[in-house]
Amino acid sequence: MATPHPIDLIAQRVERLLLRHAELERTNALLAEQVATLTQERDSLKSRLGAARSRIDALLERLPENNPTKDAP
Repeated sequence: MATPHPIDLIAQRVERLLLRHAELERTNALLAEQVATLTQERDSLKSRLGAARSRIDALLERLPENNPTKDAP
């Protein structure tokens, strides 16, 4: 069995590195897409939370004051 030439070994490693790089680029693109989706979802939830807080604050403003009377035991 002949020993592979160093250039061939380097070429094989470069090919593996190029494949790995392509895999990482695809993974990175998918992760970036997930981040964008989750960021949009978070912003939507924050908006809904703010609207719900505003509605609750408005309802609280409409509640009568709870003042104890002098005659209360």
